[in-house]
Amino acid sequence: MSYVLTLVADRTATTLSPTIIARVRDAVRGGPPDILSPGEAADIVTTDAPNMAAARGALGNAAVDAIPVRARGRRKGLLIADMDSTVVTGETLDELADFAGLKAEIAAITMRSMNGEIDFAEALRLRVGKLKGLSLDALEKTWARIVLTPGAKELVVTMRAHNALTALVSGGFTFFTGRVQQLVGFDVHRSNVLHDDGAALTGTVEEPILDRDAKLATLRELAGTRGLKMTATLAVGDGANDLAMLREAGLGVAFHAKPVVAAEARARVDHADLRALLFVQGYRAADFRTD
Repeated sequence: MSYVLTLVADRTATTLSPTIIARVRDAVRGGPPDILSPGEAADIVTTDAPNMAAARGALGNAAVDAIPVRARGRRKGLLIADMDSTVVTGETLDELADFAGLKAEIAAITMRSMNGEIDFAEALRLRVGKLKGLSLDALEKTWARIVLTPGAKELVVTMRAHNALTALVSGGFTFFTGRVQQLVGFDVHRSNVLHDDGAALTGTVEEPILDRDAKLATLRELAGTRGLKMTATLAVGDGANDLAMLREAGLGVAFHAKPVVAAEARARVDHADLRALLFVQGYRAADFRTD
């Protein structure tokens, strides 16, 4: 069985030079590199599973990710993506809390939840409860701050162009996931529903809360809908509530993840943007689409 080690550079910080590629190739005893995007991404084929300690040692402090996959079945038919700090650069609930003057307090709870220190559903109820009475116009103001992670649209549109089903599955809120779905092009979005009285938030969220178990259930459901084996699925996220789906997906990627997630995930992207998820499937930059 052959493997592929995909190298992807953070385009804003460095260039994937021939010297770096050669150093990693020698460390993992790989074949000639296949350049997927000059200066950005390359594949190195290995006969056995690549020695990741050796690969990362060869990279040193370079802002380059090394992602190992089996050569067979690289392209996936289903993408399940987290939203906050994955498809968008920030945490929407933390930004919403800023309009109540509670950003630091809410962000501290968010961080504990994403690190797996407290139960996600419990943390969500606690945070939402603190926003009781917040005017609904804060939702629009929060949306105005949202920034897509570079590569998000390319990832979704390119996979859809190759007949993959794409789903945004978030512990956040439908107000935001619905808009991100339209902006990026996801087929499906699922998340939590904030309650309001027509003028302000009531401090409650619709039950049951979409948590790590619901994310895993969605992965299984949508794979079944498409008749896909789990090996043909891709999941990406950054927090502890993503771990279950990352473990079960054929390719589970921890994206700029919290330490507990990065430590457990089989694949991680620590430096590059979401284009890395296309390169690791064997797509070349020339294959990428945005519409």
